Amino acid sequence: MEAYPRSVMELERLFSTEEDCRQYLYCLRWPNGFICPKCQGKDAWQTQRGLYLCHSCRQQISVTAGTIFQDSRLPLALWFRAMWYVTSQKNGASALTLKRILGLKSYQTAWVWLHKLRRAMVRPGRDRLNGVIEIDETYVGGEKIGKRGRGALGKALIMIVAENDGEKIGRIRLKQITDASGESLESAVKQSVETGSKVYTDGWNGYNGLRILGYDHEIVRSSAKVGEDLLPQCHRVASLLKRWLLGTHQGAVRHQHLAYYLDEFTFRFNRRTSASRGKLFYRLVQQAVQIDPIPYKMIIKPQDVGCG
Repeated sequence: MEAYPRSVMELERLFSTEEDCRQYLYCLRWPNGFICPKCQGKDAWQTQRGLYLCHSCRQQISVTAGTIFQDSRLPLALWFRAMWYVTSQKNGASALTLKRILGLKSYQTAWVWLHKLRRAMVRPGRDRLNGVIEIDETYVGGEKIGKRGRGALGKALIMIVAENDGEKIGRIRLKQITDASGESLESAVKQSVETGSKVYTDGWNGYNGLRILGYDHEIVRSSAKVGEDLLPQCHRVASLLKRWLLGTHQGAVRHQHLAYYLDEFTFRFNRRTSASRGKLFYRLVQQAVQIDPIPYKMIIKPQDVGCG
């Protein structure tokens, strides 16, 4: 059963102590009972320090070990409030705002926390999109001089994949890619879309190999109608994404971190119709205990972004 707070008052009541938070993480991490990450043993005792002693290998396991909360020196209760605030705000939060709301001493702490939470917004093993799909690219970044067409110096290239649900947009995927070559585009499509799906793109030759890869590929061509929008769902997503980057983050997003902001936008967009903010909080905590720890050095010096 999915249990989560419905209001900030309920959040404060349910997670007033560290033990409350640890027990909640325990239930989400091991919903069917304890499993030792070292030997897969299923029997353990809880120590006075709040650790779990595996009966088989005698390893002491913390409920936060192997999660994004590992090695954090600040209380879990503060993390829970951060996750509630991030998910309860329609457009998210900047590091400066989070610092003020939580009373953190350091802007850097708030910035790192947000980046860790963004990584938790991607569900491990998430499904690829299927059905009727629109695919296009857009550039984001400062207004710098660049060549026309599919190239712009100083800007980041983003592939937009959107399910076309009639007049509505279904789920989306956003992927930062190095260039608009066939190799980059095809790799990104394979990661985001189930084979056999009907895929609409424009006539860019980088998409020419999609049919060979098993997609029902159709090129949308202009009928020379004034104001015609060939890929309307993708263009709406592009407009919303740019507005969000400028509004919530004032456009101050570095290219080397952009992929994680795209994950946050996707998380929010795909759950935009959820009636309960508490459900978003639940999903974020649930995914936070399923991904590996993220060292500080990995955040400040992320790997080069590619299409793989």
